[in-house]
Amino acid sequence: MHNAKEQWDHRADLSEQAVVDRHLSSLWRIPGTSLGVIAWPPTTRDKLFVRWHYWWQAHLLDNMVDAATRRPTKARLNRIRRQIRGIKVRNLSKLTANHYYDDKAWLALALGRVADMQKLGDPRGRAELIDNIYDGVDSLTGVLPWRTNETFYNTPTNGPAAIIAARNGNLELAETLVDWTFDHLINDDGLVMDGMRMRMHGPEIVTAIHPYCQGVMLGALVELANAQRRAAGVQPGEVSDVGMKHITRAHGLVQAIADKRTTDDGVLHFQTGGGDGGLFNGILVRYLTVVANALASSGHQSDQARAQARQMVLRTAESAWRYRLEIDGLPVFGADWTKDAVMPQSGGLVGSTIAGAVSSSDIAERDMSVQLSGWMLMEAAVRLWD
Repeated sequence: MHNAKEQWDHRADLSEQAVVDRHLSSLWRIPGTSLGVIAWPPTTRDKLFVRWHYWWQAHLLDNMVDAATRRPTKARLNRIRRQIRGIKVRNLSKLTANHYYDDKAWLALALGRVADMQKLGDPRGRAELIDNIYDGVDSLTGVLPWRTNETFYNTPTNGPAAIIAARNGNLELAETLVDWTFDHLINDDGLVMDGMRMRMHGPEIVTAIHPYCQGVMLGALVELANAQRRAAGVQPGEVSDVGMKHITRAHGLVQAIADKRTTDDGVLHFQTGGGDGGLFNGILVRYLTVVANALASSGHQSDQARAQARQMVLRTAESAWRYRLEIDGLPVFGADWTKDAVMPQSGGLVGSTIAGAVSSSDIAERDMSVQLSGWMLMEAAVRLWD
């Protein structure tokens, strides 16, 4: 068992190094800053951070926290400080200056994890960012729109917002966001759909099934149930009905993912490509790991859900590692973890932003999002051996 942990630890180190070497750069040569260049090999525009993708940088920060939590070296802690400074400088204004509530929620989650590390302190601007997200809750629906002045309410916004609310003691809001999702956006397979548009003729469901929608809802269910149990004075490991509604929902969602979205070998399988989609699988894995490590115990079903979540992540990690490419001894992960990775090359189309979403580059492996998901998966595998 010890050897397995060491093996995954080594793989996570190599994945981190690959992103650091290929993607990390100071912002406009400003001392004490860094950001992830969005493609490798990069175009000149990429190197100049003409486009930088706020929410990709939030996940890069989250991954840096994974690595520093695993082994808090001076270099890793400094990297986190530079990344936060880079995001602040490149945003050209306060962190709240962004029309997309999902973007802001991802960054608030990452900054919250930085604050929990003690060695780094609570990042300036985090509390303001959380208040800004809370202020965005729509009085009509009780949930958050995808962006300001928008009538599209989706899981990728309300899931992370519910996790933030649960972690910060706003349990009423967390419950409202989770209940709304389960009331409106669960399909016949038990999977979480993308969102709901309010039209003149009434609500219209966007039925797409994305891996990160499953992930953030699992994260929200675990955080909310655990927060409710803490608030009620339930001890860790104690059997109690507190939070059972959300624990039971988590059981069902883990089962639905295992039944409907894994290969015969038990490997997670969603077609997501690159661009924004490159991050979707990694986010699912992050929160399946939360289920495996932190879902409150309620007897046999919880044990089963935790074991299933763990198995899905570890089998997927084995598959992604098997199908990786190696360049200069460092991994290039595939956009599809069940097929050989494709060599990223210069030239060809780089992902463009259309209607607020970033499309995939011609070769998805070129996108930083895809490589961040691979790294996220390796960090998740390590945490499952802890």
